[in-house]
Amino acid sequence: MNQNSDGAVPVGELEYVGFWLRVFAACIDTIIVVAIVSVVGSFFLHSTNTLDDMMSADMLSFKSAHFALAMTPTWSQLVLQEFLPAFLIVIFWRYRSATPGKMVIRARIVDANTGLTPSTGQLVIRYLGYYLSIFPLCLGLMWVGWDSRKQGWHDKIARTVVVRSKEPPVRHVSFPGQT
Repeated sequence: MNQNSDGAVPVGELEYVGFWLRVFAACIDTIIVVAIVSVVGSFFLHSTNTLDDMMSADMLSFKSAHFALAMTPTWSQLVLQEFLPAFLIVIFWRYRSATPGKMVIRARIVDANTGLTPSTGQLVIRYLGYYLSIFPLCLGLMWVGWDSRKQGWHDKIARTVVVRSKEPPVRHVSFPGQT
């Protein structure tokens, strides 16, 4: 992307990134985050209550204990499943203006008013805005498909947009041996 001296990309060279490209990028990001969380989790999460220990008790106690363990995350599980992904994503946004998935599609997050890199505060608000976007049947995420600037609710709340360089015009292919 060509940038001005202030870091902004000329508006005519950009396009808003739509719903399906963002879904594709989110799938890539999900795979990466799950892999990282799984690796980190395998090193740091060791439960003192194994299934073998619980199975030695009667079956009702086993089912109750299993349900309680599944429904009550430990502090380490909360850190691993909620805070680590949030930290990684916001760090990528801050230093690369995109997650790996957005980098694959050559997209980046910019301030909706200036086209410059958003502040760290905007990025944290954007991440928290995902929860509001997801809560009502993912309506806030689907909003990207209907909005003229392709903003989800999380983008609107944080005053950001996702953009990328416009695709160059298609060059027609010709073969010398064909008439």
